[in-house]
Amino acid sequence: MRFVTFHGRDGQLRPGFLSADGREVVDALHADGPEWARRLPPSLLEWVSMDLPAIAARLADSAYPRTTRLPAEEVRLAAPLPRPGKVVGAAFNFHDALRERGMAPPAEPVLFIKSGRTVIGPGVAVRLHRDAGNVTYEAELGVVIGRPALRVAREDAMNHVAGYVIVNDVSATDMVRADKGFVRGKNQPTFCPLGPWLATPDELADPHAVPITLHLDGVLRQRGSTADLVFDIPALIAHASAQMPLDPGDIIATGTPAGVAASHDPPAWLRPGAVMRVALPGLGTLTTPVIEDH
Repeated sequence: MRFVTFHGRDGQLRPGFLSADGREVVDALHADGPEWARRLPPSLLEWVSMDLPAIAARLADSAYPRTTRLPAEEVRLAAPLPRPGKVVGAAFNFHDALRERGMAPPAEPVLFIKSGRTVIGPGVAVRLHRDAGNVTYEAELGVVIGRPALRVAREDAMNHVAGYVIVNDVSATDMVRADKGFVRGKNQPTFCPLGPWLATPDELADPHAVPITLHLDGVLRQRGSTADLVFDIPALIAHASAQMPLDPGDIIATGTPAGVAASHDPPAWLRPGAVMRVALPGLGTLTTPVIEDH
């Protein structure tokens, strides 16, 4: 099932899901929906902690009348998880990106933390502050944690996955280089576009064979596949959970393929007026404009 968070007519955020054909957003908590669903908490983040695939199975078997459905093109989506606890990023995790930079693969995953406060939804602009310097896009597969994870064995790791989502790990490259670390360059406001929906695991036949593309102003800048990960999803979950507790709703951004801004000639740095489009089959297309931040 493809879950969304959307802006209701009252301006409040509401959880819902896409119809099978993707043409409608179903308001899961609508008064005309099933009584059991109306007792669910009013946020998708809470559903994740309650076993999202189980909720999806029950929703799929429920009858939602026409009054609960909205044309998808008329719905304004928010990030499916508007304020996750944290995003755990994996740096240097694609073989093609390492080859592009002339780097050897790391001996173990290289992780950084991105605050949940950096998350923005589809269509919301990344804001470039003049102090940020050169800024790049990074198209990635995001793994949503569904069960608390601490020192999880690789063999059990996938049992902690609630679903998948597109992440654009926007990064201030100059800040990362100046600091020789990720904190400031990864955590500028608006630097984590997320969406357009959260897909339960059954929606992806194989999360380790998902094509990734990013277009900037209509020009293809990144093309890769999660088949090229240095450390796969179980390895990332096991390693991250050995470093810190992972909570339901946390997201692991699995890394980005070759083609980031600095790799092009001339470099394809983000500029005000640009538009990014990240696409992963099964997870949709995440469109993000870029504006100047005054």
